[in-house]
Amino acid sequence: MSSSITRRDFLNGVALGVAASALPGAIGAAPATTGPVAYPPALGGFRGAAEGTWSAAHALRDGTRFALDDATFDESVDLVVVGAGISGLAAAWFYRREHPGARILLLDPLDDFGGHAQRNEFVVGGRRLVSYGGSESLQSPKSLYSPVARDLLAALRVDVDRFETAFDRELYPGLGLSRGVLFKREHFGTDRLVTGDPQRMVADDVPPGRMNARPVAEFVADFPVSQASRRQLVELYTSNRDPLAGMTRGDKQRVLERTSYREWLLRHWALTEEAADTFHGRTLDFFATATDAVPAAWAMETGYPGFRGLGLQDAGAASPEMDDPYIHHFPDGNASLARLLVRSLVPGVAPGRDMEDVVLAPFDYSRLDVAGAPARLRLGSTVLRVRNGGTQASPGVETIYVRDGRLHGVRSRHAVLACWHTMSHYLVPELGEGQRAALASNVKAPLVYVKVAVRDWRPWVRRGVHEVTNPMGFYSRLKLDYPVSLGSYAFPRSPDQPMVLHLVHVPLAGEPGDDLRARFRAARAQLQAMPFGAFESAARDELTRIAGPGGFDADRDVAAITVNRWGHGYAYGGNPLYDPPPAGGLEPTAVARVPVGRIAFANSDSAGSAYAHAAIDEADRAIRELR
Repeated sequence: MSSSITRRDFLNGVALGVAASALPGAIGAAPATTGPVAYPPALGGFRGAAEGTWSAAHALRDGTRFALDDATFDESVDLVVVGAGISGLAAAWFYRREHPGARILLLDPLDDFGGHAQRNEFVVGGRRLVSYGGSESLQSPKSLYSPVARDLLAALRVDVDRFETAFDRELYPGLGLSRGVLFKREHFGTDRLVTGDPQRMVADDVPPGRMNARPVAEFVADFPVSQASRRQLVELYTSNRDPLAGMTRGDKQRVLERTSYREWLLRHWALTEEAADTFHGRTLDFFATATDAVPAAWAMETGYPGFRGLGLQDAGAASPEMDDPYIHHFPDGNASLARLLVRSLVPGVAPGRDMEDVVLAPFDYSRLDVAGAPARLRLGSTVLRVRNGGTQASPGVETIYVRDGRLHGVRSRHAVLACWHTMSHYLVPELGEGQRAALASNVKAPLVYVKVAVRDWRPWVRRGVHEVTNPMGFYSRLKLDYPVSLGSYAFPRSPDQPMVLHLVHVPLAGEPGDDLRARFRAARAQLQAMPFGAFESAARDELTRIAGPGGFDADRDVAAITVNRWGHGYAYGGNPLYDPPPAGGLEPTAVARVPVGRIAFANSDSAGSAYAHAAIDEADRAIRELR
């Protein structure tokens, strides 16, 4: 599978902002941040890149001149890492492995570590529920992980085989639950939940023979569309017709790369608009864009119908992403991987020794930034400049950041920028124009993970579904959480127990012909303007349409809602519908990650791939380059 479609686990990149605004030339007398709270995972409301965390970063972007020369350099370390996501934490870990006595400072603007790999916690009816606020899982670690990434997991005592028993792949199938599709009356004329979806997910967590799927014709027969549209959809799923008959394999592949999946359905399969709409938002969760901006080649590789007769399916079928089960998931997603790294780096922050006990290990956030500790993690800290400095005899790096409305400076031997590339190009004054442009080109796609804690999940069982796609709705995906029990944490196996629901919203803006990066920027602005109430009302509404006939009452059953808002989500890996082949064959990511003196670049942005293993590999590369 091409690396350009690795979108499932957005996780890296760290929001660069702080709740302090800046006046030209100085830090103004704006409200200061309160610093880390006692236990961020338990907070509700807006999480992720929460209100105010981007203020200073946006001011820098918009041309505000900070009084950087007024910063006091009152600290000296061996390594500064900008961004405490998985890549930044891994970079610190690799550096300390090479330099056991090194002093390391990690700076992050959020109130929690992990970047996109954040954790959400709820207490409902006296039961503690743990879930993920961003990065979901380790994607195909036996197939996709490099020796470096596998060695890091082993050093952190992560046994990937343990997930085969921790993840209960039989829970939902054993209850007779299937996947379903929600058709909303605003677009399809009626509210209807159609169960028994036979389409598999890319890297599915449900075994092939346990989907409780219905035959295609029976499944499509319940769609609230015209009879003609139903016939077209059944043919799309079942026909061996080749819409590109007579072309070579190479020519077919090129057509698929330059044709959106929606155009493929409308032009090459002559589907009606309403039939094409049944797929429109199904791609949002994986690609952070709808079918009008997803190349047909990507749709083919991830299992969408309409390609059986092309003679190209062998490429998709051989992909480890399609073949490996999607089960390598901690109860809090990759937040546990971030916790394992922090526990390894920071003395006394949490007890324990392996992947089992980290899930419920109590983390003492007051221990993250203790004077004299070999590694310190400073939250609520937005970096404004990183430049090579020092003397010829003693070269180094100078980093200036703002925290609690005050400027601070730190000198170090080396620095790693494990933050977003779109922010990095504002921070390093020595960048050449080519590298600056390459860094700026990684415009990340916005998306939101909403967690709804409910008092029980009996209505879902009565409706016969564990996961629902919503092709023309606000939330493109609504599902019961992944059933994982690990260490002392037990997943709620009984429908009478409280449960966390996972809802995905991806804002859309612009038209298919518009530049995709411009569409992402416009969608991000739209997202940042949305109040919490918009997410809450949409969750209550669409959950009622799905589970209401099964007895769900939003006023009675919803215990809490947390909105993990990621204006900068998936790393941009290129899209053949919008991006021509790079001149000279050099990808923008390769240009962007070139080290500048003693400053190296990490983050999954450096790979153009929103996966945990990409974040780890880029951290390793960055540290090796600092040698």
